[in-house]
Amino acid sequence: MRIRWPRRVFAQVLTAQVALTTGVMVLATSLFLAPLGAELDDQAMRRALSIAQTTAADPNLARELVTTAPDAHGPVQADAERIRTATGALYIVVMDTRGVRWSHTHPGEIGRHVSTDPSRTLAGRQVRQIDTGTLGRSARAKVPLRDGRGRIIGAVSVGIAYDSVRERLLGTIPGLLRYAGAALAVGVLAAIVLSRRLRRRTHGVAFADISALLEEREAMLHGIREGVVAVDRRGRIRLVNDEAGRLLGLDCRAAGRALEEVLPPGRTTEVLAGRVAGPDLLAVSGGRVLVANRMPTQDGGAVVTLRDRTELELLGRELDSTQGLLDALRAQDHEHANQLHTVRGLLELGRYEKAVEFVTEVASTQRASAEQIAERVADPLLSALLVGKAAIAAERGVSLRVSPSTLLPDTVVDPRDLVTVLGNLLDNALDAAAERRCAEPFVEVELRAERSTAVLRVSDTGPGVPPELRERIFAEGWSTKAARSVAGERATAGPVTFHRGRGIGLALVRRLAERYGGMARVTARAGGGAVFTVVLPEALTPEDVSARGAPRSPERPERPERMEPRKRRPLGSGASR
Repeated sequence: MRIRWPRRVFAQVLTAQVALTTGVMVLATSLFLAPLGAELDDQAMRRALSIAQTTAADPNLARELVTTAPDAHGPVQADAERIRTATGALYIVVMDTRGVRWSHTHPGEIGRHVSTDPSRTLAGRQVRQIDTGTLGRSARAKVPLRDGRGRIIGAVSVGIAYDSVRERLLGTIPGLLRYAGAALAVGVLAAIVLSRRLRRRTHGVAFADISALLEEREAMLHGIREGVVAVDRRGRIRLVNDEAGRLLGLDCRAAGRALEEVLPPGRTTEVLAGRVAGPDLLAVSGGRVLVANRMPTQDGGAVVTLRDRTELELLGRELDSTQGLLDALRAQDHEHANQLHTVRGLLELGRYEKAVEFVTEVASTQRASAEQIAERVADPLLSALLVGKAAIAAERGVSLRVSPSTLLPDTVVDPRDLVTVLGNLLDNALDAAAERRCAEPFVEVELRAERSTAVLRVSDTGPGVPPELRERIFAEGWSTKAARSVAGERATAGPVTFHRGRGIGLALVRRLAERYGGMARVTARAGGGAVFTVVLPEALTPEDVSARGAPRSPERPERPERMEPRKRRPLGSGASR
């Protein structure tokens, strides 16, 4: 019958541990008994040698061997038996130089030759050995017997019963087995404890299932479109999947290194390290908006998932722009209705010339505002953004002005980046100007080209930014807007209250500026408010910039262009927004 190997991990480990422990104990006991037997034999031969030397050192024994004849009742036999009885030896044989016994345990053997060759001993050498004689197997020793002048006159042979050595060896086996059994029991107990712990850790899954789960885990981690970063309790990276490496700019060498070593300081690192708590935390990495969630593990580490929300942010911004345009069109619809009512009234009153003059004035005002923007900002996306924001600003009671020094060629390398930067700055400036009610709230925009560098400057009449907060507002997740989630929040008010989990717009602005090798900063505006300046090197094509030239210097000072009608209409802004 074939023995089935258990499938469960803990059962396999338990079986292997018990078998291994049993084998080790059997091997250890065997290895211990083998040298123990040799040690007992050596001790027996040493004891026999010691007795033989003591017996041969007796001067009376040498004199009696020379002066008497071998006799069972002679003095040599009496002395030998006395020593044998006192030491517990198996036998003590005294022989002369011919090998004839003068003493023996059995008196009948006296006068006969010894059964083993005594030549080596009679030649003056001491002998130790395990051998078989007339009394059976024994541990024996032989030493020469000398007279008073040192001449060899015989030999003394002493034997220790080998059965006693074997008995001592066998007597140690029960103790050894007890110790081995105790050690085996401890080993089995440790194996059971280890197996139970392993069963809890593996949830009773088989090795084959663990291998399959590992393969599925690797395929899942590197196949999903969410970033996954695992860190240990010391903040060292244990795992980074492909998407996380792409979002954070990490490679395979990041594993095993601390977060601070592979990521720049900022909110992203704070979130991954767990120093910022909360669900769906927003962070910016390399110009991308990420949503991070951190889940602690039992060993003190954590697993962080990252979702790329850059496209959603862009779509949300486009929806906000569309909503703003819809609001502007709705306001213009009211204004156009008022204008049509005015024209109808003039026609009914017969004021035909006045009606023609009114229609011409309204049409030229709308056309002039759009043409002024197109002349100064040739890029269609940027000019369209300004026109749309002008309408939204007018709807909120804020005037949007274009600085007379504005001149930006149409050779923008990536217009979407400039739209992101300018849209964020305008949204924040409009919120700030609308928040602080003054006599004439306005936002002024300046777009300027300095060779291949684009300089964007947006100023407002809002409450401004305190000096101690001018760096913090560019960090991800800091905002003063608590009501609605809008990308591009800015800290603007006098008493400032920051809200975590939001505040992405200005962080994106700074990241884009840094990616271009430029900078983004905020300063105070003379008369109150804030001035945001963003410098984007290499954002323009140098050849066309030189062809277009620098902004012209007018002969007379120009006032900033106001993208609003000459007169405020009752129900909304003019068509020039």
